[in-house]
Amino acid sequence: METPGNLFCVAAPSGAGKSSLVKALLELDSHLAVSVSHTTRAPRGQEVDGREYWFVDEPAFRGMVERGEFFEWAHVHGHLYGTSRKAIEQRLMLGEDVVLEIDWQGALQIKQLFPHAVLIFILPPSWQELEQRLRRRGEDQPEVIATRLANAREEVAQARHFDFVIVNALFETALFDLKAVVHSQRLKFAAQRRARSLVFKALGLA
Repeated sequence: METPGNLFCVAAPSGAGKSSLVKALLELDSHLAVSVSHTTRAPRGQEVDGREYWFVDEPAFRGMVERGEFFEWAHVHGHLYGTSRKAIEQRLMLGEDVVLEIDWQGALQIKQLFPHAVLIFILPPSWQELEQRLRRRGEDQPEVIATRLANAREEVAQARHFDFVIVNALFETALFDLKAVVHSQRLKFAAQRRARSLVFKALGLA
């Protein structure tokens, strides 16, 4: 599916700083829009329905799956997560650049549907730091943290399948790297040809 807009998928294990980085990126880049995913898990902390996620129960989620309303969906940490097909398609066709906060399974599914999607994986600087971050945020019980750390081993191993990898040791440096990836993608020949089709046609490059 050729669209004038770019699609960025950002994945990471829990605690690596994915959400904070994407939030900071959106504040700096007015040309980026975030797609809000659906999930069956309960809100955490100050999360608001329709802002961080659309929070739905499992029957409603399963119904959306049956109707083909998701680009991708996956079972992650005991809950279901999915990305709305209609919302993404509309924004990309309008020329908007869209960023998805997504798990690695969903990112690889998206890549099959959108070969020009850019997959970005956020890594922690060490296992010890990842565990400390999970404990510091104080949102999960010890058994949940243990599960997330165990799952992180498999998640981190998937970084080899992504286009870009950013190590979030220092937040400001990781944010700079994330901005650089987005800007570089916009300047690629194929991306410019999709976004500036009239210019490329006039110059005989289409």
